[in-house]
Amino acid sequence: MSRARLNVYLEDEHLSRLEEVAAVKGISKSSIVAAALATYFSPERSAAVTRRLDALSRQFERLERDQTILLETIALWIRHQLAVTAPVPEALQDAARAQGRARFADFLNQLVRHLQRGGSLVREVWHEFDPPSSGGEAAPVTTREGPLA
Repeated sequence: MSRARLNVYLEDEHLSRLEEVAAVKGISKSSIVAAALATYFSPERSAAVTRRLDALSRQFERLERDQTILLETIALWIRHQLAVTAPVPEALQDAARAQGRARFADFLNQLVRHLQRGGSLVREVWHEFDPPSSGGEAAPVTTREGPLA
């Protein structure tokens, strides 16, 4: 196998680490760099990177699906609340505001407790919809705009 000479400029930190490893292992700096390049260009590394990118793509798709479900849920809830909530008479508005503040404080306390437990209501609801024991991907959810991916 022929070899070519190459001059490379390294950061001081990288050079000192290279010299340290070469001294400890008793091998040349060139052989360490050649081995590192062989590993970097190996097909196994390329396959591992591809697998990792595929896994990240699937994870991103699940996040996107969950976010879409969450946004649809919030939008439907807001529309429902606005449609069914009667206006508060002027005389009762101060009491309604006080009750709203108390309910919101209670909501925040429940949210903090839930997050501290590490729970995920979205995950719980999703698992009720499609239990993990089904062995496959979650069943598709369809909205008026089409299926959620």
